[in-house]
Amino acid sequence: MREKKIWGRKRHLLVDTQGFVLAVKVHTAGLTDRKSAPLLLAGQKEYFPRVSHLFADRGYTGPLLDWIKEHLGWEPEIVPHEHNDSQSDWVLVNGEPVKIAKPKGGFQVQRKRWVVERTFAWLTRFRRLARDYEGLPSSSEALIQIAAIRLFLTRLAPF
Repeated sequence: MREKKIWGRKRHLLVDTQGFVLAVKVHTAGLTDRKSAPLLLAGQKEYFPRVSHLFADRGYTGPLLDWIKEHLGWEPEIVPHEHNDSQSDWVLVNGEPVKIAKPKGGFQVQRKRWVVERTFAWLTRFRRLARDYEGLPSSSEALIQIAAIRLFLTRLAPF
């Protein structure tokens, strides 16, 4: 049978500002993001001594932020969720600037969030990573690292 045989896995990535994979952790989906982030981030200070800032989404809030500051010395920043609130726009009415609210609609790009989402999209272009066929999380991590190496080399020397 070729169908997916593993249920409930989460993939966590640590990427740079261009979306290249720095670290990967695959584990059971029973762990929340707050509890699993230290599994990914532990020991990364030695590998990346120049990193000083970390962007994360709202799933990584709470005491985890203090853990990151204490153990890694990085400054975590939670990327705010863009609501579909109205935004304002300035127009000229009779030569005077007037602020007019216009409603947001549809998809809104979130600052810094798209970098990780784009990396996940790059990785799912590899057939073996589109579904999780691996029995062990370490096997899945290894395949993600191999795909990340290929992506990096393709961008380094595209021809």
